[in-house]
Amino acid sequence: MPQPDSPSPERFVVIVVRSGGIAGLSKQWRAEPDPERAPRWRELVESCPWDAATTASPGADRYQWRIEVHRGDTAVHRARLGDAQIEGPWRTLVDEVRHAASPSPRER
Repeated sequence: MPQPDSPSPERFVVIVVRSGGIAGLSKQWRAEPDPERAPRWRELVESCPWDAATTASPGADRYQWRIEVHRGDTAVHRARLGDAQIEGPWRTLVDEVRHAASPSPRER
């Protein structure tokens, strides 16, 4: 029987990585919503067309995006998208993750 203090099995993590561009650098954002905000985040995640996501097409100086959703140690969704594909539900999810990510002092 789970303890009242144990983490919720509904807890999940959303990771967004943007790489490429002129300098070819990578930037990562991570959001781990609190349990009370989990329903909103689940809605954001499920609104994305994961099954229709195509592999990002490379191009000079273009950003490539990797989006992953993890529950526990398991990735439940993964997508690799080109910059032009980050629109609609994808854009909303990326923007929410970037907004929710709090930079740690180690990332400087």
